[in-house]
Amino acid sequence: MKVEYLTKYPKSILNKGNGYLSHYTHSLNPYTGCVFACSYCYVRRMPVSLFRDGEWGKWVDIKKNAEELFMKEYKRAKAKGPVSIFMSSSTDPYQPIESKEKITRSLLEIMSEDPPDFLFVQTRSPLVTRDIDLFSTLRNIRVSVTIETDIEEMKEAFTPKAPSISSRLQALKVLTEAQIPTQAAIAPVLPSSESFGELLAEVTSRVCLDDYFMGDGSNGKRTKSLKIPSMYENLDIEEWYSPDAYKKVYENLLHSFTEGQILISKQGFAP
Repeated sequence: MKVEYLTKYPKSILNKGNGYLSHYTHSLNPYTGCVFACSYCYVRRMPVSLFRDGEWGKWVDIKKNAEELFMKEYKRAKAKGPVSIFMSSSTDPYQPIESKEKITRSLLEIMSEDPPDFLFVQTRSPLVTRDIDLFSTLRNIRVSVTIETDIEEMKEAFTPKAPSISSRLQALKVLTEAQIPTQAAIAPVLPSSESFGELLAEVTSRVCLDDYFMGDGSNGKRTKSLKIPSMYENLDIEEWYSPDAYKKVYENLLHSFTEGQILISKQGFAP
């Protein structure tokens, strides 16, 4: 798949936290668009995608002025009070192009000099381990790596362009061993095996469970409009497309984690 990379100079980069992210003062998106192109991604039904030419997953905007813009807006925000940041809400901050552009790293470098009150990093890319040196300088941080399933067939059916399950597990392990607070985000809940919990317990001590009905910002309507239910039907796994499906995974996780180590939806993404 050929991805179109475009250079952009946005007028702002720090967005006020609201809705699902109301626990945060701001969200931060170093890029616009996402090459991982997950089939169920709620951002597909948001204006950033709906009013944009080109299929979601085939374009990424590189915010070339991100460092300068962030430094100005971050300084202004900190002057008003505590600052907590969710990175990122509508893209993955570790797009493959990040290895070259280093937009995300430039923002982390600013934060390492003047740490926010809390930083939450959400990704599914093993490239995140590159920045362990900067994460280590931050007082309050959590790095959350999405691992929706341990079944390769499910990963390929729903997120064929995303990094492999094994590479994400390894990234979590490396982060945890570096004493960076981590969690595995099973978001959304996809079919998984009985050994999923054991696998995750080897690489992190915290898990967040989320699904389409709790986490897409519209009680599942956005996801339904993406025709995700038909994917479940075609794969003969309809029982997993249910508001109660996460409970099966929760019960499984209890064999490897305590109740306090398993968080549900918004609770797991809060500071």
